[in-house]
Order: sequence, then structure tokens, then C-alpha cells
Amino acid sequence: MNAIQIIKICRQYWYIALLSLLVVTSLLWLGDHSAGNSPLPQVNTTTLVTDAWQPVTIGGGGYITGIYHHPQETDLIYARTDNGGYYRWQASQQRWLAITDSLPTTSWSYDHYSGGEALALDPQNPDLVYIAVGKYSDRPGAVYKSFDRGATWQKTNLALGMGGDEDLRWGGERLVVSPNESNLLLFGSRRDGLWRSLDGGLNWTQTSLPMADNGIGVMAIAFAPQEESVYASVYDDGIYQSRDRGITWQRLADSPTKVMQLKVALDGIVYATSNRSPQVSKYESERWSDIAPKGILVHSSFNGLSLHPQQAETLIVSEGDKGRGKVYYSRDRGASWQPKTIDLNKTVTWLAPEFFNDHNSAIAFDPQDPQQVWLSDWFSIWHTDNIASKNVTWTNRVRGIEQTVLLTLAAPPVGAMLLSGLADQDGFYHQDLHDYPQSRLGFEPQGRLSQFKLTGDRYLDNYFQDTLHIAYCQNQPLHLVRLGGQRWRNQYTGVTSNDGGITWQPWQQIPANRQFMRSAIDPNNPQHFVVTTSEAQPLVTFDGGASWREVTGLPNGETAPWNWNQPLAADGANGDHFYYYAEGKIYRSEDGGLTFDVVAQDLPSQEAHILTTVPQREGEFWLSLDGAGLYHSTNGGLSVDKINKFTAAHLVTVGKAIAPSLYNSTIYVYGKVKGESGLYLTANGRSWQRGDRQAPMPKTTKVLVASQQQPGLIFAGTDGRGIYYYATKAQSKIK
Repeated sequence: MNAIQIIKICRQYWYIALLSLLVVTSLLWLGDHSAGNSPLPQVNTTTLVTDAWQPVTIGGGGYITGIYHHPQETDLIYARTDNGGYYRWQASQQRWLAITDSLPTTSWSYDHYSGGEALALDPQNPDLVYIAVGKYSDRPGAVYKSFDRGATWQKTNLALGMGGDEDLRWGGERLVVSPNESNLLLFGSRRDGLWRSLDGGLNWTQTSLPMADNGIGVMAIAFAPQEESVYASVYDDGIYQSRDRGITWQRLADSPTKVMQLKVALDGIVYATSNRSPQVSKYESERWSDIAPKGILVHSSFNGLSLHPQQAETLIVSEGDKGRGKVYYSRDRGASWQPKTIDLNKTVTWLAPEFFNDHNSAIAFDPQDPQQVWLSDWFSIWHTDNIASKNVTWTNRVRGIEQTVLLTLAAPPVGAMLLSGLADQDGFYHQDLHDYPQSRLGFEPQGRLSQFKLTGDRYLDNYFQDTLHIAYCQNQPLHLVRLGGQRWRNQYTGVTSNDGGITWQPWQQIPANRQFMRSAIDPNNPQHFVVTTSEAQPLVTFDGGASWREVTGLPNGETAPWNWNQPLAADGANGDHFYYYAEGKIYRSEDGGLTFDVVAQDLPSQEAHILTTVPQREGEFWLSLDGAGLYHSTNGGLSVDKINKFTAAHLVTVGKAIAPSLYNSTIYVYGKVKGESGLYLTANGRSWQRGDRQAPMPKTTKVLVASQQQPGLIFAGTDGRGIYYYATKAQSKIK
């Protein structure tokens, strides 16, 4: 073979050589950027939808505070949540449909109407549904009405304080429709007494029922099925009866006071559950009696209560305020109880068995098939079709409900497409954006973790209640730092991973009395990172958490844990440089984070702020200051320029370059340009494109992270509606 023939062959098969070179280079790069021999899980990227924001599947994870069946129509079921709105069951698809995402949002970062205070169905009209919305009762909520099962909503004129995310939100029904007169509604408020409507919710008048000054107010209302009587419980006061459809009220002597749920059976007997003794009561022949199951503790709490739709003598109750609460079944009006042995069929594999019936909120017979019972709790919805059996099998029925609160996200260049940190649920390694994660992130305890010690040698579960932040080393991205802890004990710590988040190890030394907030890692050395702490000075380690030194020159950190700011960032190339924003000033460290000095000031002092650097580019960072706009520096903060295009910049993130350019990254900003809010992106910092014109940002987006693996892929973490992803169509246009 002569030289000319060799050249022809090379020209003909050049692409094979190039492909081989790319494969070899990629394998070598992965080898250089990993530690250990653990294989990385395969990530499914074949089914990403690009025309709209799509939910990342987690599976519930938040408080589902109510379950509602329509008495006339099979499988017409609604769910209420504390801060994720309302859902309707789609039996044909075995999933839930969100029906209140279209309600107005008060601001980009706060959605008051996502708090679910109450729901009511018209027993005579399956298409009619009412909801009371509002997270916190110190501001006006609203009652909405739908004539098409929640497809569209019409606001009524009742604007009282609603507390869908407040104390005892797992209690009874505050909003009810008369079973005999569709236009008669009653609503029990937390602070403003009981209200009555005679025209289907268009107009309301306050009734004479006494008000309670305890933030709970009217806890539950129940109409008697065949008469004019209606009952209402005023929390910490007692149960009242009205014989004139809710106009006047009389307190029932000796009634339980701390009532959670209230129901009236077909035979007129009134039942109540309480969070103090007597835990289960019934009112019959004008007399109250204690019918609680035998052998329970005096201070046990009962919440769930449901009455059989055809058999007046059959009812079911459930313990509340505890994990894996017991379910009791009675066929003789509560004279005797059968505790149900529970078997779990978990479709959401990461849910621990202890999470079943954790702080039960509702339990409900199916009106069309009373063998079927639905149950909701702090994390999920469960269903059984054999409640009368000795061993009852409960199955997760939560697909479609995404109700988690996101605190942090990370989308590194290798390994997981997405790592998430959540309130209450630790966080997840997402292999498939459309399937349930297999397990929470967790960690392996090593040695004596004094902060997590209970009594003796027993420790808290090896997961964080809250994961506050996840960061990775830019040039060794399988090395990560995760901060979090147990909010209920006010204890926080940190862990590291050297395999991309598959396994985690606690720091060797845990600085005492610190709540860790944010971390930033040297782009070249994963053992070197800085962490901010709540209301105290940051700390720096050069040996992966084996020892710590206190940072000087910075103000004390912000307050944990309900904080989404990102004031700290490591330089994209220089491991000695770190940056920090606080109160209109940019601080810079040139000695690895030991000391910081002010390099820029006179910037707007903004409570909400995100500081992020650009990979591989020394001295460059972006700063979003919410209503004060967007800022940019290319020289380590010596000069910081305002991007005048933006009148607001809520969030900013840096992702993999959509198109080849000198800039080598794509910058994404969730902000406002010429009065129009949306997602904007740039490759060079000068020319901007709108990235989501046909797909508005998810409500209450608190965290925005762009993928370093797939160009144009964005993740949005919300305050109560989980995670969304979107692949921007601007990727074909941006220059």
C-alpha cells in the first residue's frame, strides 16, 4: 500500500478515528475526575420533553391534608395539600392531576394561594367543587368555586385569613355544602368565626357561633344527612349544634374540646376524634360517651375518621401525631374495635415503612365500594381494597402529586443528571427524571457523631431532614459536599462524597454549635472548601473536614434554614479565590478563604441574592439582586457592571454551552425585561434570548440550576411543588 492509498483511506474513515479519539479522551477524563471504583448509575435522558416545564418525579413527599370522595360518582376523588394546592384523581391513568396551578400568584417567590385550607363537594352535583386557599391566616385568603371539577375557577367574595400551612392543618372540614340544599354553604375560619352563604358562595354573612382566639378557630363542620341539624367544633372550646341550618348555635354539654374530625352517621349519631382524651367520642340520645379503643395511652391523638356510607354501625378511625399510626375498625358503633394489621405495598420505594400513616390527616371509605379506603398523611396517599380483612394491604397512590419544598439543586458535568436537596426528605440522586428515586441520599455514620446522638449509643437515622446545600468540585466533579441536618433538633452538619453522590461520609470533625448553610469548593482541590454558618462566621477546611479554621473579614451568616440565597462562590479557575456578597458589598479572598476583603461596594443592598461564578474563567461572576437587577464582573469584583437590560433578576445560573463560543458557557437569568418576566439566556453576556416564551416559569421557583451535561437543560426547584425541568428551544438560536 503506497502513501496515496493510505491518505485516501484516512480521508474516507476520518470520522471513525475522530470518534475513537473522543471516546478515549472521555474515558481518561472520567478516570481523572473520579475516586474509587464504584460504577456510576446510568441516567435516562431519552424521554426529556422540551416544549414545556415538566415535573421531576419524586412521589408526594409533602403533607396531603385531606381526601374527598363524591358520594354519587365512582372514582371522583380530590386531594388537599398544605402548600402544594389541590389535585383530582384520574382513575384511568392511576395518577393525580394538579387543578390549582392556574390560580394567581402574589409574587414570583411567594404563592399564598397554594395553601389548602378546605375543600367541599356538592353532594347533588358532581361537577361542582369549592376550595378555600391561603397559606397563612395573617393575610386574606379566598374561596374559589368551579363548575367543571377544577378545570377553571371563579373567585367568591369571601376574603378571610386562611391557614393551609398552619398548625393543625390536618384536622376536619372547615368548608361544607348542605346535603339537601346546594346553595347553602358554611365556612369555619381560624380567626373570624363561622360564615354562611345562601347563594352558592357568592355572598357570605357571619353567624353567631363563638370565635376562638387561638389561631385554630372553627376546626370542623358536619351536616346531619336527613335533617336541618349541623354541628361545628370550636377548637379548645367544644362542639356546637344548630337546628336552623347554621343561623343560631348552642354548645353541647360535656362535648370534647380538642376535636380534630367531626362526622354524622346515617342514623344521626355524631362521632368525633380528638388529640386529647377522650380520643374518640360519640353523641347519641343527647349524651356524649367515650368510645376510644382500649389500651391506648392517655395522651394519644386520634385524627382520621370515616363513616361507612351504607352501614351506620361501621366506622374507621386512625391515630394521628405519630409515625405509623394504628388504624381501628368497628362494626358496632364503636363499642368494640379491631386494630388492623398493616402490610405495605410501596410503589414509592424511598418511603421508609415508618412513614406510613405518619401524622394521619384523613381516612375515607369509598362511597361506591366501602371495602376500599383511602388514607393521607405527611408524605403520601395510601389505598386499600380490603379494609374488612384481618391483614390490610396499603399501596401508595401518589403518582402526579409533587409537593416537596426544594432547598438546593446540583447538576454536575458527570454522574447524576440531577442531585436534589429538600426540606423534610433529605434529597435524591435522580437517575430518571420520570421515575421515583430508589432511595434518599442518606449517609454512613462513622465514629461517634455527637451532634446526632440520642441516648446511649443510639443515633438518629442516617439521613438529613433538610439538605440545605450541595456543591461539587468543578474539575473533579464526582467530589461533593452536602450540608444539612435535623431541623426538629436544631442540629446541622456536613458530609462528603467521592463518587458523585452515590455514597456519603460524615466529616471527621464537626464544629460545635454551628448551623451550616452554604459551601463553595476549590475548583481544583475537593479537600479545600468554605462553608457559611447561620448567624456566625464562615469556616474553611483544607483537609476535607478533618480540621477547620474560622474565616475572618466577613459578616456573620444569614439565618437557617428557610433561606434560598447564595452569597458564597468559589472562583471558576483559581483555587485561592472565593467571593461573597452581603449588604451591597463584594468580598474577595485571595488566600483560599482564610481572609476576605471588600473589593466592591455601593451595590444595592438586597435581601434576595444569588452569586455564581463561571467554570474555567478566572475572576468572572454573575450576581442577581432580585428587584435591583443583574450584575456582572470579569475581574474578580474590582469592577461590577449592571446589566441595564434587566429591571429584575430573581435567579441566575450557569450551564453547559448551548453553542460553541469563546465564552464556553450559557448564562440563564430568571428575571424581567421590558416588563416581561421569564427565562433569559446568553452566550457572551451581551446578546440575550428569551428561553421560555411558550412555557412560563413554574410558580414559586426558588432554585434555578442549569445542567453541565446537556446543553439547554434547566431545573427549577419550587417552594411546595417539587422540581421541574425544561430544555429551552432557544438552544438553536443563541449565538
